[in-house]
Order: sequence, then C-alpha cells, then structure tokens
Amino acid sequence: MGKMSQDFIDLEAKYGAHNYHPLPVVLDKGEGAFVWDVEGKKYFDFLSAYSAVNQGHCHPKIVGALTEQAQKLTLTSRAFYNSSLGPYEKYITEYFGYDKVLPMNTGAEADETALKLARRWGVVKKGIPNDDVMIVCCSGNFHGRTITIITMSDDPDSYANYGPLTPGFIRIPYNDTNALEKVLEEHGKKIAGFILEPIQGEAGVYVPDEGYLKKCYDICKKHNVLFIADEVQTGIARTGKLLACDHESVRPDVLILGKALSGGVIPVSAVLADDDIMLTIKPGEHGSTFGGFPLACKVAVAALEVVKEEKLAEKAEHLGKIFREEMSSIKSDMIELVRGKGLLNAVVIRNKGDKTAWDVCLEMKEQGVLAKPTHGNIIRFAPPLVITEEQLREAMELIKKAFKKFE
Repeated sequence: MGKMSQDFIDLEAKYGAHNYHPLPVVLDKGEGAFVWDVEGKKYFDFLSAYSAVNQGHCHPKIVGALTEQAQKLTLTSRAFYNSSLGPYEKYITEYFGYDKVLPMNTGAEADETALKLARRWGVVKKGIPNDDVMIVCCSGNFHGRTITIITMSDDPDSYANYGPLTPGFIRIPYNDTNALEKVLEEHGKKIAGFILEPIQGEAGVYVPDEGYLKKCYDICKKHNVLFIADEVQTGIARTGKLLACDHESVRPDVLILGKALSGGVIPVSAVLADDDIMLTIKPGEHGSTFGGFPLACKVAVAALEVVKEEKLAEKAEHLGKIFREEMSSIKSDMIELVRGKGLLNAVVIRNKGDKTAWDVCLEMKEQGVLAKPTHGNIIRFAPPLVITEEQLREAMELIKKAFKKFE
C-alpha cells in the first residue's frame, strides 16, 4: 500500500466518525466489474456496494441519464409537480406490477415507509386499535439503522446502548413457518404485517428452504396480515430473478426496493403496493424532500432499463451456478460451506490457527479481488451482474490463489 492510500485512510480516521472498519484499500475509479485504487491497481469488485451496483460501476446509460437531467433540473421538492416523477411512477409500477409507488431515497427510509404503511393499514383497514398494532419480523434480519429498525434486530452491534427502542415488534426465527403460524394464531388480530428478507443478506446470505416464502405468504393471507418483502439487497436481478420472491411466484403486498434501483449512482428507494394499502396515507401524512426528485427518477428508469436490456437476471442465474461450482471445487480446509442464489453468494470460513475470514479477504485483495467478511467468519461474494463469464472465471482463479496461501 503506497503512501497515497495511507494518506486517505489517515484523513478518514482523523475527520470521520469511526463507525466503519473498511478493508485497507482506497478506491478512485470504477468501470463495469472493476475498480482501481489511488495507486492505479485494478481489482474485481466482489461486493458491488452491497448489491447497489448490479449494473456495474459508472454504467454509461445510467450516468448519462444523471448528467443530462443534472443540467436541467435537480430538485423541486414535492411542493410542486415535476416532469420526471409521473413518467417514472408509471414505469416502475408497470415494471413490477403494482398500483402505486411511494418514492424515497435510502433503503432504511423505504423500510421505515413500509412499516408506517403497514401500521396505518392495520389501524384504518384491519381495525386494530392504534396502540396495539404489531409487526412480525425475523431473527438475523438486517433492515437498516434507524432507531425503529434496529428494534427489529437481534444483533447487539445494531441495537445495544441506543436507549429505549420502539415497541410493537415480535421477532420469530427465520426459515420457520411453524413459528409464523403460531404467532399469527396467537396475536393475529393485532398483527398488521410480517416483514422479511427473501434471502438474509447481512446475516451471511442465509437462503431459506424452498417453499418458505410461499408458505409464509399463504399464512399471512389466512390471517389478513400484510406480507412485506425487503428486497433492497435481493431485488433487481441479483438472485437470478428480477425479485427473489419471483423464485416462488410470491407477490408481496408491500415491496421494498433500494440499492440497485439507482445502479449505484445516487440513493433511490421505493415502496410499492396496491391502492387498498397505499392510499391509506393521505396528503401531508408522510413524505421526503428528496423522495422522487428528478435526478432519482431519470436514474431509476435507466437502471431498470439496463436490467432488462442486458438480461441481468438471466446472467446472474447462469453465472451464479458457475461461481458455486468453482468455489466448491477449491480444496481448502478453510472453506466450510458455499451457499447462495444467483450472484448473491457466501462462503463460510473455518478459522485456521489465527487466520480468519478477514485474513482471507486481505489476501484476496493482494490477488486483485475485493470482498468483505460479515459476522466474522462469512465472506460475501457478489460481483456486478455485468461481469462476463470470462471475467468471472479469471476472478475465480485469483480467489483460488488466495486460498492456496493458507495451505
């Protein structure tokens, strides 16, 4: 690592909050599946900004939409209409098949919006007394960092020492339909919604059993509870379908999108639902200064067009199989388990002496592949979906080389 990289790292340590522990690499440029550090070394990006850059770094079509609009009109707030929002709302609702969209900026904001929407529907439509509304969530979840959202978490890093948390949540085990059935039998009359990730990302790409989503959806229907899918990380082609819920032909009552909705260019998130749910929120009862701003609208349309034009869901499906085959073929006693769907994959690492997943990631960085551990011993592998098969195989050789160093 040259002097230059260290300078940037030192600046962050001195002037930035210490709420992240990044891999020691300072990125300066990105294109497609690649990034370059300030010294000019080239890397495969196998994190994709947590699946925000599914369409690849600096995709010309998406950046083009951004720059063109940026020279014309960037922000009006929602106090006025603008000429970008309506066309975007029509495009995204038709794209995903919902009556309405409520545009926000970040994934956490979209999750918050979905929770507010579910609570509102619970009171107004289901008739739950306002102070009794409950939402069911899953252990191991990660939905974001707001005070209400960390209430749902069972990871002390997320919730500990943040003072009184928000009431109204029941947590059940993930991948356990009996637990959902039981809690809805017991408290169903007061439960407005069930929120889950179709595949738990931050938990280490925990893929539930086949049929889990459909069964959960059916149980929710039986008890008149909204099925809310947080597809911020799993949505937009990452898992080999447009949505991870599509693997089981489940249509969520409330769909939460973010990250790759913007192609990683600016924050864009969205909540989709039908009129019966969405129109329970009236003017003045929820909003965002930037939600649905002209730049976001143009960028999101371009990002979604790229997914269709470049058949990124099909690519993810095809390349994911190759990744898991290649990864499973590595003879290393550090590899305990390979799992995933499409190009959202994880490898569970077995420590070797004092060598951990972090050391493996440092060695991969030396070889020219960037990935990052989650929960200590799990490495997520999620390259941009625009990666070619040839590039993927080249990266796999570098990953194999990294593992060989620990033999």
